[in-house]
Amino acid sequence: MTLDLTSQGEYLELYRWLSELLYRYDPIGLAVAGAPKDEYEPEVGTIIPRLRDVTSQDDVCRVIHEEFVRWFGEGTAGPGLAYKEIADDIWNRLTR
Repeated sequence: MTLDLTSQGEYLELYRWLSELLYRYDPIGLAVAGAPKDEYEPEVGTIIPRLRDVTSQDDVCRVIHEEFVRWFGEGTAGPGLAYKEIADDIWNRLTR
């Protein structure tokens, strides 16, 4: 699967959707701690380009986990399986 984000509108729509999704799932507890709704936007900016090369839900899960480890460290990011539900939602959005 190749993610086609040739239009700025498509990219912006995915960016906003993914930012809201991460805030809702709150994988490292920033929302619970009272962080603003845009708190996960930097991570979204590094996740989206990597989604162009995913071919499965497992790939999506790996990408998200790797980015959270890169941004926050392994201890804060936690195990990769903690990102499975997020990855499932993203995969469903990408393949619809």
